[in-house]
Amino acid sequence: MPMRNFGRTTEKISAIGLGGFHLGMPKDPQLAVRIVRTAVDGGINFLDNCWDYHDGESERRMGLALRDGYRQKVFLMTKFDGRTKASTAKQIDESLQRLQTDHVDLLQYHENIRMEDPDRFFAEGGPLEALLAAKKAGKLRYIGFTGHKDPAVHLRMLEVAASHRFQFDSCQMPLNVLDAHFRSFAQQVVPKLVEQGIAVLGMKPFAGGELPKLKVVTPLECLHYALTLPTSVVITGCETLARLEQALEAARTFRPLSRDQVSALLSKTKPAALQGKHEAFKTTTKNDGTANHIEWMG
Repeated sequence: MPMRNFGRTTEKISAIGLGGFHLGMPKDPQLAVRIVRTAVDGGINFLDNCWDYHDGESERRMGLALRDGYRQKVFLMTKFDGRTKASTAKQIDESLQRLQTDHVDLLQYHENIRMEDPDRFFAEGGPLEALLAAKKAGKLRYIGFTGHKDPAVHLRMLEVAASHRFQFDSCQMPLNVLDAHFRSFAQQVVPKLVEQGIAVLGMKPFAGGELPKLKVVTPLECLHYALTLPTSVVITGCETLARLEQALEAARTFRPLSRDQVSALLSKTKPAALQGKHEAFKTTTKNDGTANHIEWMG
């Protein structure tokens, strides 16, 4: 398993990370436990999750998997939806309880998808106050933010953070062979993150399951493209052991793609990428959990 730096820190994390959402999909919770432990045994140490995934079931299953010494082997991340200090603090404690741990290594502000979300994060009585208090109490180590909607919102978050003299440790966004052609996070946001030493966390390497349906690039090509970008980790969902083995194979066989190889892949995907038709998380509210559940924000 290739290991990479977590941004400007000395932390080493696996180039492939295990997504948390898909762990809530199997009917049998024990299958999710097997997936997590098999991933860790295979060299994956970066684990992704979120307070709202499957009403907390993804975190509960991951908590079960992290018993018996597995917690000490991983770099554990989860996310929260709160837009107030109180709701953020409550969600932090609920996540820790479900994950059966006293701290997470990384906590991220989930769904930075509206232009006002950066203002909410830094507002008086907002999430940052709860995060700093939790960090002081030893409940978290690093702070990041995520979003899947528009690079402009991510760029505004970086601008607002700079105005508050605050630097995030990480930033998560969709990075795939479709993204390169439409509202591209890879082109607009990643260079800024690299410049500031902020860890680049790639997600949706298969564009939410759309890329396999198009049959123009292979699953390994999708993962190798994302791994070729200056990512600290590429997070992929694995609801089956076969899907996990595919991710592990991508790590084992990875060699950075040449400029010509990248160009060839992008030329294949350009027709499908235009207008964002196959990246519905950018163009519709389908994946906007905080828009469909306003109560999560507090």
